[in-house]
Amino acid sequence: MTETSFDRLHPEVRRWIRDEGWIELRPVQDQAIRTILGSDRDVVIAAATAAGKTEAAFLPLLTQAAGREERGVSILYVAPLKALINDQHRRLDLLCERMGVSLVRWHGDAPQGPKQQILKTPHGVVMITPESIEALLLRRSPPPATSMRCSRPTRNGG
Repeated sequence: MTETSFDRLHPEVRRWIRDEGWIELRPVQDQAIRTILGSDRDVVIAAATAAGKTEAAFLPLLTQAAGREERGVSILYVAPLKALINDQHRRLDLLCERMGVSLVRWHGDAPQGPKQQILKTPHGVVMITPESIEALLLRRSPPPATSMRCSRPTRNGG
C-alpha cells in the first residue's frame, strides 16, 4: 500500500485533522506535504484565497518540528499583517498545544510575556511582522542574535 501525504504527518497532526472534521486534504495541502517532507528544497506555496495555504505549510513543518531537541526556533513565520498573524495563531494554537510546540505571536499588539520567554529560551514557532523584526534587530541591546537562534530541521543525508 502506498503511503499517502496524510500518513507522513505526525500522529497529533493527523488527529487534529480528524478532530477538525476534514474529509480529505485539499490539493495544495497534499502537494505541499509531499514536497516539504520529501526534500530539503525551498518551497513556494501559491493558491487562491481560502485554499488552505496556512495548513499546507504548517502541517508538514510542525511534523518536522515535533520532538526536535535542538535549541532554537523551529519555524520563523513572517507575515505582513498583524491581523493575519492573529487569525493564523487562533487556527493553529490548539494543534501546537497538543504537540507541545510553543506558538508565539510577535507584533506590536501581542502580549509581552511570550516574547520575553522566547528570547530567554528560543523554541517552537514565532509568527512575526517585518516591522517587528526590524525593531527586534535594531532597538534591542544586546542584539537577539546572541540569544535567539533559528535552525531548519534536517533529515539524514540532508
